[in-house]
Amino acid sequence: MNSWLLLRRLRGPAFLILVGFTALLNQWGILSFGRSWPLYLILAGIFGLAERAVMAASPPVAPPAYPGAYTPAPYSPGGYSGAYGSGPGYTGSAAQPAPTHPAGADTGSGSAGNDPFIDPDRRS
Repeated sequence: MNSWLLLRRLRGPAFLILVGFTALLNQWGILSFGRSWPLYLILAGIFGLAERAVMAASPPVAPPAYPGAYTPAPYSPGGYSGAYGSGPGYTGSAAQPAPTHPAGADTGSGSAGNDPFIDPDRRS
């Protein structure tokens, strides 16, 4: 088992043991719950430092490859050698000019240019 995973799994039980220990100290009148919060911070710090030490000591592990993984073929140095623009659904030319609109023409989706949200003076 991974050491980091072991530390992560021991964190919860360690805090439960600390809660029981502080409850016992509270029952005996030695330490109240209101003054036991530094113990929880110390325990969290110890676990944080231990996890970082384990992560720094172990090298990164690459995940195993999927057995049916696709490996692409290497590219040919000549680039694409097929014909562009051929196919069953292709009907136009390779380069189509962009549509032009005259200056001041309404190209919005409103009805005949009466869009009240664009120009508030056009409201009827």
